[in-house]
Amino acid sequence: MAEPAPQRFTIAVIPDTQNYVDFTHQRAEGFAFDARDLMDQQLQFVADNSVSRGGDIVFATAVGDVWQHPIIDIDPDHAARGFRPRPAPAGAGVAAWADGVRNVEIPAATAAYDRIDGVLPFSVVSGNHDYDGQWWDEQWPQDLTAPPGDLRRLGMIHIGGLTAFTQAFGATSKYFKDRPWYVASHDDGADSAQVFEAGGYRFLHIGLQMAPSDASLKWAETVIHAHPGLPTLITTHDFIDKTGQRRAHPVVDLNALDPFDNSAQGVWDKLISRNPQIFMVLSGHHNGQAFRTDLNRQGGAVYQLLSDYQDRNQTALDTGLAPGRAPGIGDGWLRLMIFDMGGDVPTVRVRTYSTYYGVYASDQAEYARRYKPNEQPQMTDDGFVAADDFVIRLEDFRARFGPGAHEAGR
Repeated sequence: MAEPAPQRFTIAVIPDTQNYVDFTHQRAEGFAFDARDLMDQQLQFVADNSVSRGGDIVFATAVGDVWQHPIIDIDPDHAARGFRPRPAPAGAGVAAWADGVRNVEIPAATAAYDRIDGVLPFSVVSGNHDYDGQWWDEQWPQDLTAPPGDLRRLGMIHIGGLTAFTQAFGATSKYFKDRPWYVASHDDGADSAQVFEAGGYRFLHIGLQMAPSDASLKWAETVIHAHPGLPTLITTHDFIDKTGQRRAHPVVDLNALDPFDNSAQGVWDKLISRNPQIFMVLSGHHNGQAFRTDLNRQGGAVYQLLSDYQDRNQTALDTGLAPGRAPGIGDGWLRLMIFDMGGDVPTVRVRTYSTYYGVYASDQAEYARRYKPNEQPQMTDDGFVAADDFVIRLEDFRARFGPGAHEAGR
């Protein structure tokens, strides 16, 4: 990491970690190694390179899917509304998973986050895998006769209940209770807001639960109005896919299943496009990486980034597992958003770094060969590497948010 500088700082983006803590990916279940160790490495890297320890990471945000499996068939709220769960696929079931979630997955996740607790401000949002219940909606039943790889075989997955998530990462959890930078919450902390200072500016960050309801979006708008003029970032689990479209995953299109939920386009229309303080949106969920820029209703740029490396399986292949038997783990890759507010036009260099291999994507000779075929096969090798190492020019940032503390005193 670079030496700290007053106008230069880094935001760490922690992609989906579900495969690291998956209880079936640990030695106790006969796996080749403890995948949870890779998540520990990621969070330790963030801690070691935080401002409080001499680095330049000022904030960390996790895009959701912290753990892997559900703990109940269906949450009480959806059951009361008439939803009914269908059986889980191929003999698996919640009864077989719940102990693994409670005894392995959630403890592994919180043990990793203990490494940054009290070290720097951070946010964790829920992904679809973090909900108490996941079930297959009976209107779109599973088709187990479909060929492998055909997403139709999974039907449509619905989710509900965030009791376990808010116990671990809610407003009253040990991570956020009474922290001065944790400034607001909604729905027991399923939605939350944080502030941090860096580069001469005070920033607002809002974390939104998966497919947020109108109530969540209205709450977020009140938080923005309570912090006028602050450059604002949003993190939510599902926003853009790997083609850069605001389009739901075909298996987890929650807006198609429940009118209480908002699609990514709904979040854009109802919250992001109408609030000019929002300049960046970070998300995961879709395996791969993408970047797009759109103008809000006032003509300001909104930079949207997908960062999700959960299906990368080189660490499993390294143990000697055959390609068809080596599950996705994540290989330690995370995103580092390096802000430089010192030039005439502020910039963000987006880099992708593996805390397991200790290398940036652009410096790993095998990077495109290892990961492009599964993530972005249509790209050239150079284009694939460039998608994980590029610069965003914040052309209108100062016009929208002022000169910043450093420039104002000149």
